[in-house]
Amino acid sequence: MTNPTGTQAVDRAAQLLVEVARNRGPVSFAELAATSGLAKSTTSRLLMALERNGLIRRDLAGRFSPGEVFLSYAWRGGAEADLVSIAQPVLAELGEQTGETVNLGVPRDGGLVEQIAQVDSRYLIGGTNWVGLTVPLHCAALGKVLLAFGAAELPPGRLERRTSRTITSRTALAVELAAVRERGYAVTVEELEPGLVAVAAPVLADGTAVVAALSVSGPSSRLAGGQLTAAAEHCMARARALSALLGHAWRPSSPGGADLHSDARTRAVRTAPAPGRTARTTGPRATNPGATRASTAQASTSEEGTP
Repeated sequence: MTNPTGTQAVDRAAQLLVEVARNRGPVSFAELAATSGLAKSTTSRLLMALERNGLIRRDLAGRFSPGEVFLSYAWRGGAEADLVSIAQPVLAELGEQTGETVNLGVPRDGGLVEQIAQVDSRYLIGGTNWVGLTVPLHCAALGKVLLAFGAAELPPGRLERRTSRTITSRTALAVELAAVRERGYAVTVEELEPGLVAVAAPVLADGTAVVAALSVSGPSSRLAGGQLTAAAEHCMARARALSALLGHAWRPSSPGGADLHSDARTRAVRTAPAPGRTARTTGPRATNPGATRASTAQASTSEEGTP
């Protein structure tokens, strides 16, 4: 006896969903149709229904992976491996929008930020692979975001000068971090390396904790003026999308232009480093060396040794 039409459709959709979930990587439409034995028209219709409901997602190549519902559930464990898996499609979208190098960074002990995922630039110039590398928080866009929103802390002692434009004054850095909180993103212009520019925005999880930072970086010859502004806007939008996947509920934009949850902003202000002091870490760490680039503030020599 055949199943009723409704039940049969559910069974077929479940079959496709299981096939997508079982594979370690994205699955093509042809593979799903062949494995399930369903007609291509039926396969297409069921996949569209699953995609509409967030159970699967389609990447730029048209392949299928588990969707936002499963990713949000998986993130409850908080593992970095899950974070990379969830973030990769978002990084790919940001790379398509900007054409520049895109990084995901998390904080590390010792006042460092590490890039844990990257999408390469479409250009030959500026194609550094930052994955696995660590750089100081204070001279990276990713690091500044983590510092500004209480996800990382500076170690005591001098701030390393990487270029002539690196901020090495803790007072000047505190002013810079306040500006980051106000506008919702960080900018570095030749602070980490000469000719390297980056913007970065915070990634939040369920609640108000900043768990990572998302960045766009490239050479100063390309990321300047309107291009830099556009990159910052795209970066913030994709950071919001990734935060939503991780379970964060966004509220309307605040007056300063940063779309951060108001509780996260208040929390970050409470934990921001005062001049001459280090911040206290209040949430998961996230940093990205690839997205880190220099800022325009100049260090004051009288404060370089402030612990």
